[in-house]
Amino acid sequence: MTENAGIKTDHNLLRTFEEHESAVRSYGRNFPVVVDRARGAQIEASDGRRFLDFLTGCSSLNYGHNPEPLKRALLEYIERDGVAHSLDLYSVAKQQFLLAFQREILEPRKLKYRVQFPGPTGANAVEAALKLARKVTGRENIVAFTNGFHGVTLGALACTGNEHHRGGAGIALQGVTRLPYAGYLGADFDSLAYLERVLGDPSSGVDKPAAVIIETVQGEGGLNCASHDWLRRIARIARQHGALLIVDDIQAGVGRTGTFFSFEQAGIRPDIVTLAKSISGYGLPMSLVLIAPEHDEWLPGEHNGTFRGNCHAFVTARAAIEHYWQDPQFTQQIAKNAAYLESGLRAIADRHRALKPRLKGRGLMRGIQMESGDRAAAITAAAFRDGLIIETSGPYSEVVKLLPPINIAREELEQGLSILDRAMAVVAKSDSRAAA
Repeated sequence: MTENAGIKTDHNLLRTFEEHESAVRSYGRNFPVVVDRARGAQIEASDGRRFLDFLTGCSSLNYGHNPEPLKRALLEYIERDGVAHSLDLYSVAKQQFLLAFQREILEPRKLKYRVQFPGPTGANAVEAALKLARKVTGRENIVAFTNGFHGVTLGALACTGNEHHRGGAGIALQGVTRLPYAGYLGADFDSLAYLERVLGDPSSGVDKPAAVIIETVQGEGGLNCASHDWLRRIARIARQHGALLIVDDIQAGVGRTGTFFSFEQAGIRPDIVTLAKSISGYGLPMSLVLIAPEHDEWLPGEHNGTFRGNCHAFVTARAAIEHYWQDPQFTQQIAKNAAYLESGLRAIADRHRALKPRLKGRGLMRGIQMESGDRAAAITAAAFRDGLIIETSGPYSEVVKLLPPINIAREELEQGLSILDRAMAVVAKSDSRAAA
């Protein structure tokens, strides 16, 4: 038997991965179990143990594992020998997705975008967005923010703040001006007033940007939230200075913060939006770049990728839109789950004040900030031993982060909160013993 963060597991189950998989693997080190089957919010391991999944593929499974309407649509498509891989050929699967996305997502929100299918990862969508902004404006500089996370390919990584990931680049990461995110330097520092000032001063030394890229809620950065007013101001500043506004909605989108797009409630209209993770609804690789029509200046094939035509993902993405987002009660269900999660986390934080917890996040993208990464890791380890999979985020991995399915059943949400409560009690008790 081996032990990882206090979790005992059978070494033989993990031997294959330890001997043959690259050392770059990460999640498996924190959750040493071999998963096999899953449905909804439940995962079953190969040894029969069951876990509640509040990680959900880091928000790639917003509707849970193997949602029945999506599985049925995919199986029917495969059974009739539907095209699986199509590059960017026109396909029935792509056509049906585009029509559903236009009808159920864009038109009700009065949004006009052309849809680009880049390579199937979020990082590739960000790369495409940055390249297009530079092409459209003729500028190089990108404004990005502290604690932002946009991917680990070189262009996206230049916009990412995380030291650990930036260290893997091996070369200088350039072309980005970094500013404090909302609240980064406290309530008294207005980072947008600073941005406005330097962009308006020809002697500031800050080059006019091609784009400003933001997350409305910083998922990997620690569940930091920008206010609606802050988002409206940055949209105005970008427009005033001829920069495109890119909203990276890869983790915060597709219902995670309460509405399909995380920026809806702020009333802004980004020039470019990146989506990935849960856009397929089934964990199948797929990403989108939504482009305001006047900025769609790509030449044919100027940004491409072999797997930009994942028809299986088109099928499940369409099924998700038509099954969930046609129903107005679906967003009401998300809102109820979000309110219950916030209330439950607040109660847990109140019960464990000795741990000095601080609530963070929005919608069903929530967490509790602890005093250190070690303490947060101890909580996630205790939760895992009790049957709950959750991760940490933030610059020091100090935020215990919960990403349950957005359509999770109330009893499963209650169960997950109960496990988290017990895990925090275990850590608090351990702290008390250490102090004694």
